[in-house]
Amino acid sequence: MKKYLLPSVKMTAVMLVLCCGIYFGIVTVIGKMSPGGGDGETIKVNGKVVGYEKLGQQFTKDRYFWGRPSAVNYNASGSGGSNKGPSNPDYLALVQERIDSFLVHNPAITKEQIPAELVTASGSGLDPHISPAAALIQVDRVARIRKLDKNKVEDLVNNHIETNPIGPDLVHVLKLNIALDALK
Repeated sequence: MKKYLLPSVKMTAVMLVLCCGIYFGIVTVIGKMSPGGGDGETIKVNGKVVGYEKLGQQFTKDRYFWGRPSAVNYNASGSGGSNKGPSNPDYLALVQERIDSFLVHNPAITKEQIPAELVTASGSGLDPHISPAAALIQVDRVARIRKLDKNKVEDLVNNHIETNPIGPDLVHVLKLNIALDALK
């Protein structure tokens, strides 16, 4: 028994040092060298943190552009989708509720014009981006509520389109809304 017990204890001690000490130290150093120092890339307005670069936020007021719905209520500690498929009656009812709400707040839009991303949650539930089409379809509502020229708001959206060399162009909702608040 002694023949097996002592090597097992030694191996356990070595693995604890490797996995809990050295590995943790390496990951911490890499995190500190990343943008945001491992705490996330923050977005600040007048020196105050208002959000994160990679995490979406919920905007529900008509005066702001809305982002993609979240199945986890934008909770970064529990990211994930709803795991409900397109034939699930609860999921279909939720999507229909989102469609109805969007149409109430955007009366000039038809159901067919609504981009799917504005009524369906993403796999992570934390997307900070929407497509340019999803932003542009909200221009009328935002311009009307804020009493701004529609062309000025549309130009703002077009100036906030982030081109992506390996994927579709995107608009960061928080950055767009910050710029919107800065408009006079």
